Amino acid sequence: MNSFSRRRRPTAAVLISLAVATAVTACGSGSGSSGSEGADSKTYTVWDPYPQFAKGSAWTKLLDKCGTQAGVKVKRTGFDTSDLTNKALLAAQQGNSPDILIVDNPVVSTLAEAGVLTTTDDNKLDTSKVDPNLLAAGQSGGKTYGTPIGANTLALYYNKKVLKEAGVDIASVKDWASLTAALEKVKKAGKKGITFSAIGTEEGSFQFLPWFWGADAKLTQLDSAQGVSALSLWKNWLGSGYAPNSVINNTQTTSWQEFATGDYAFAENGTWQLANAKKAGFEYGVLPIPGASGGSAAAPTGGEFVTLPVQDDTGRYTTAQKLATCLTSTQNLYDTDTTLSYVAPTTEVQDKQVAANAELKPWVDAVKAAKGRTSDDLGTKYPKISEQMWKAVQSALSGSKSPKDAMADAQSAVK
Repeated sequence: MNSFSRRRRPTAAVLISLAVATAVTACGSGSGSSGSEGADSKTYTVWDPYPQFAKGSAWTKLLDKCGTQAGVKVKRTGFDTSDLTNKALLAAQQGNSPDILIVDNPVVSTLAEAGVLTTTDDNKLDTSKVDPNLLAAGQSGGKTYGTPIGANTLALYYNKKVLKEAGVDIASVKDWASLTAALEKVKKAGKKGITFSAIGTEEGSFQFLPWFWGADAKLTQLDSAQGVSALSLWKNWLGSGYAPNSVINNTQTTSWQEFATGDYAFAENGTWQLANAKKAGFEYGVLPIPGASGGSAAAPTGGEFVTLPVQDDTGRYTTAQKLATCLTSTQNLYDTDTTLSYVAPTTEVQDKQVAANAELKPWVDAVKAAKGRTSDDLGTKYPKISEQMWKAVQSALSGSKSPKDAMADAQSAVK
């Protein structure tokens, strides 16, 4: 017997309206193979957003190992992140969902509200060790729909040489005022201040959120005084020459390329740039993004959730749960998150990561302060809010609207 209830299959309208739930904000990926023809009783399908990992990679070997332990064969397909949401919704509509679906965390609420996923109450996945702020990204309507495989987030990389030449002590940077003062010193020393991504996509929202949340603003009230203050901060940095006008079109990749020139004091970017930072040719450090009045701002969490989609054959859930549990066991989380340059979702594995690599300590701190974009039960409301937010950022930074008017218009559009 099982306790799973059948959920409605998403309609065509749901497919269209919910497919925009997320964009690639964390890890890059290429194109992957498509489709799945279902599976026999001894073959279990896994879809993931890691097409960069080919057969024979550590990731595919882990999948095979977990399948062997569960007594089944794993058929894995890697998709581009943006394609995976659409493929998952369509497969659910056709009654052909994979047994395990690994998706970017903002997509979880989209799939949950479409009736695609089972809850952890149903599938018995153990999430007791997962940090609550990370687990929240996979919750909707009071239910949890999977478990995180790892997390990444944003922080400030800084160039030690540039700061030293400008007479800036990084220990003095504790809030917005002291960060802006540091940028002023850097500019006076003939160097460049800070680069980030403010492009008119989810990447722009992703990078703006630490400042928005760092002002204690709420996504349900974009035009609050706190929200306006965050946008004003960015606008003033551009106006003062502390940040380049290129941020308006910068992706996180092009922003990183600017920092890698060695001319900038700071860059807002993520854990996925650690390997590139080591190749940059200059000494760098990492600082959690400060809140307006001090402390670490909540940055948005990137990273994926391991979920179990609804199946017509409910007898498959037991083995699917074994596969998911294997993928998120302590040792396997450590190995996988090391490969992905992610911070683990549990304190136990985080401690192990820091013990092996002390450079991860500021990232662990940042992840512990991080917040899911769909948290606060926003669910599928988030994509619309995010779109209006990045449009407001574009309007203000381009000079077409004041920060106050841009955020007011954004809030009106959301309503």
